[in-house]
Amino acid sequence: QLQLVESGGGLVQPGGSLRLSCAASGITLETYAIGWFRQVSGKEREAVSCISSSDGITNDVDSVKGRFTTSRDNAKNMVFLEMNNVKTEDATGDYCAAVVDPRGLVAGDYAYWGQGTQVTVSS
Repeated sequence: QLQLVESGGGLVQPGGSLRLSCAASGITLETYAIGWFRQVSGKEREAVSCISSSDGITNDVDSVKGRFTTSRDNAKNMVFLEMNNVKTEDATGDYCAAVVDPRGLVAGDYAYWGQGTQVTVSS
């Protein structure tokens, strides 16, 4: 049995900050690459960031560079997405995903997905 559970979503003002968490059970995250993806209903899921399993190197899409930081705490079996200077376009469902092999920013490469957590940005 494996499970990925995202948490930390909620209401945030433009320019504010939010930290998302991805907690794993049934798998040991240190052996997995983790990706963060976002999706608005009716639109294609798109990449946000990923972090490698071997060395913790991250790769962020241009729209979040300098604003978002992905990190992992293997002792806690968790991955985090620190969202700073939140913008209206960050109001999405956010999902963490895992794959045992190193992967990048292609959603189809990831084998396991959480249910998502919703970020709402006030206007």
